[in-house]
Amino acid sequence: MTTSAEAKVIPLRRPHEQPSRPVQAVSAAPEPEVDPVTRALAFLRNRLTGDYEVDEFGFDRELTDNVLLPPLRLLYEKWFRVTTVGIDNVPKEGGALIVCNHSGALPFDAVMTAVAVHDEHPAHRYLRMLGADLVFRTPLLGALARKSGQTLACHPDAERLLCSGELVGVWPEGFKGIGKPFSARYKLQRFGRGGFVSAALRTGVPIVPCAIVGAEEIYPKIGDLKPLARLLGLPYFPVTPFFPLLGPLGAIPLPTKWTIEFGEPLRTDHIPPEDHDDPMLVFNLTDQVRESIQQTLYRRLADRRSVFQG
Repeated sequence: MTTSAEAKVIPLRRPHEQPSRPVQAVSAAPEPEVDPVTRALAFLRNRLTGDYEVDEFGFDRELTDNVLLPPLRLLYEKWFRVTTVGIDNVPKEGGALIVCNHSGALPFDAVMTAVAVHDEHPAHRYLRMLGADLVFRTPLLGALARKSGQTLACHPDAERLLCSGELVGVWPEGFKGIGKPFSARYKLQRFGRGGFVSAALRTGVPIVPCAIVGAEEIYPKIGDLKPLARLLGLPYFPVTPFFPLLGPLGAIPLPTKWTIEFGEPLRTDHIPPEDHDDPMLVFNLTDQVRESIQQTLYRRLADRRSVFQG
């Protein structure tokens, strides 16, 4: 145990590298369940002594498991009542890129997808989300984003995570997706220049399309106060039927019923390296992923009974 309150930084490793500590044999006997009080006291002790680890991106697993995931899990299970479909399409190990549609004025869809991957996947994997620079410029939010495993949406960070065998989540619609008006709900916006496809090609990982239904209606955006958005340095300032009319109460998301569906992975490891920078190949793969998500959204919308019942 360290005597400093500074966390130990653990570098990421590539899949073929040996772990820095011995791998213990898996026992057939289930581990004894630790009561919440003991777990909380152990967490506080580790915070005070610095006996916890973060990776080179600032990801703090212990903080994520004990502080960040529990309230998000309540939203996932009780408020949005998320149903997850196709979780077996997410690899049990190794790197993969999960590409999702984006919506809802505030990015609840991103964190709910992270909860789905962690809680529903048999390996309880963590989703390393790629975020816009605005997230990391925002006080407190930027630090929490780093602690939860997020990093800036740029090629070097994405490729390093993928090469290290991590699951990486990307929402290529960006602000165009979460800021679109209610009238354009479930109509995918442009997927940028296909940077996510280039990262997958260079690292040879599969691309998993992910369609999220339910997030479009949590904040029905009917207007945008552009002068106020510019004043605050925001991409938009949404107006909904309840916000800003009802003040803080209007910021509570509507309890819509969500479905998150992970589609069939699109392999990239069979594509030769000399084709990785082919603009037409990148465009075609980007369009294929986008079309897969769009068709899944249409199918899910046709099957659901109502916004609040799924």
